[in-house]
Amino acid sequence: MVSRRDFMKAAALGAAGFAAPVKAIPSRRQTKGYFSVHPFIENHPEAVFIMKTNVDHKMNAEAKLREGLAFSRSVFVPMNESGVPVNISIPVKPNLVSSDPEKYPVEDLIGIVTDPFFVEGVLEGIKELGIAGSQFHLREVNRPKDFSDKKFGYADMVERIGADLRLDLYQQINQLTTGKDYNWKEVSDGQVFKQIPHLEPINTSGTWLLNIAKFKAHSMGVTGCCKNLQGLAARTYQRFCWPFVFPGVFDGNQHENAKEMVTASYKRHCKDGVIPRWDKKGIMFNLEDYFPNGKGPAEYGGGMMQETWANRTLDNVSVTPCGIHIIEGIYGRDGSSHMEGPHPLDQEHKLGPIGLPKGKSKDYMSNVIMFGMDPFRVDIIEHWLAGHEPGNFGYLHIALERGMSKVLDPSKIPIYLWNDETATLTHIEELERTPLLTSYLRKDYNGGNESPYHMVDEPFDYSLVDGVEKLSRPVKPGVSILYQQLISPENAKASIEYCLPMSGFTKLEILDNTGRTVAVPTEGFRFAGVHMAKWDTSNHSAGKYSYKLRINGYKTKGELALLK
Repeated sequence: MVSRRDFMKAAALGAAGFAAPVKAIPSRRQTKGYFSVHPFIENHPEAVFIMKTNVDHKMNAEAKLREGLAFSRSVFVPMNESGVPVNISIPVKPNLVSSDPEKYPVEDLIGIVTDPFFVEGVLEGIKELGIAGSQFHLREVNRPKDFSDKKFGYADMVERIGADLRLDLYQQINQLTTGKDYNWKEVSDGQVFKQIPHLEPINTSGTWLLNIAKFKAHSMGVTGCCKNLQGLAARTYQRFCWPFVFPGVFDGNQHENAKEMVTASYKRHCKDGVIPRWDKKGIMFNLEDYFPNGKGPAEYGGGMMQETWANRTLDNVSVTPCGIHIIEGIYGRDGSSHMEGPHPLDQEHKLGPIGLPKGKSKDYMSNVIMFGMDPFRVDIIEHWLAGHEPGNFGYLHIALERGMSKVLDPSKIPIYLWNDETATLTHIEELERTPLLTSYLRKDYNGGNESPYHMVDEPFDYSLVDGVEKLSRPVKPGVSILYQQLISPENAKASIEYCLPMSGFTKLEILDNTGRTVAVPTEGFRFAGVHMAKWDTSNHSAGKYSYKLRINGYKTKGELALLK
């Protein structure tokens, strides 16, 4: 347990913009001008990867930066002939929502945002590949001006990185300039939107978007990859959860029949009963109480709001490709979204969403990073790691219906433990969970009395959902060199992909042309499926090698070619 003295010392360092010196690895710097997400990750978009971190408390800036750097150096790799060009513009979407920075200490506020020191480590690792800090553009529409306050850590961080963080993009869209501040993106298959204005340079040619969400509960469930992208839309278009009757929000850029379509879809979902809690009604209020030109009643909360939010969110995701989706979970936050939560207050404040009692959120040291190529799969595993049953959340169902996702059952998603450029297939039951209480669709109707903040962990029958995939297993064992880093002799290494048709004790040996074992990249119990190991080749010459792969009592062998 961290003493209060140590905690306050770390808090003071964090508030001052403290960051440990970053020692670059010159051998990662580019000679050919390309980089990539590690080929094993790119080749397995059906998978979700879990990297465990080792941070003692949330204010330990040095440890968080170290983990971000280790993550970046193993996930983003140099490429010789093709990949993402190093001169590309890289928009970065961390979760930068804030709440009263002048009123609350940084240790209370920091759990709201993607950790700035982790982000710094990630960006410094990418810079080692030959990318300038000025190529990073951090964007967020929700109160970015608050991040001029150095106690959040972002203002100092972007100065150290040399990155661009615009603090003026919280203004209404009619106060911004097309092409300079935002760009329109057509939504060809949109259920609600015809087009969405994204903050520049999102979705412009010659860019590569990095999505880094935060592990935290929210009134929409658990904030993940899909919801994090919501903050890229210009104000007021980012208000995906607002009712259709709110005045002047989307200015005619929604389909004329969008309200009718969403209403019909909501009624159908309530009737078939597959999406749990969807029949929850919202709270009625008068628009004129919130808007000068508002008139008439509106409903906030409930299944209809979730239906509206889900379809707008999915429209946005459908036109916002990302290089990779990451969720920073070094520490996770419960509650509804900001400072609100189920824990007793230690100071007076006026926060609290409609219908929820005043309370305070809490952070937990979850020490996990989730990432992958498919935002829906990453979000599914995130909900499960937060203690919830993913089948209870409506937007994941609607993504399946719209053909944007192919799976909902978390047990059908391959999960890999990622450690120092090795990927070891595991089972979901092997992972430690961090329950995060949420205010999502409270069961306080039809005789229910669920607490305002609760778990959404009731069992779900995934056989009710069409399109659920089954985990595939290799028919026969195999070994191949997937990727080699050849930038410099002193840092040469090879990624070896190997396939196991059965679970059991596994040993992979690399032999030279004399039959002598020169490396053992893998040894221990492994589940059936595809895995990746790392072979340090810095002391080995180019040429032909052989391998022996043992699985329980079964043995196989073959040849490998090592290039230099």
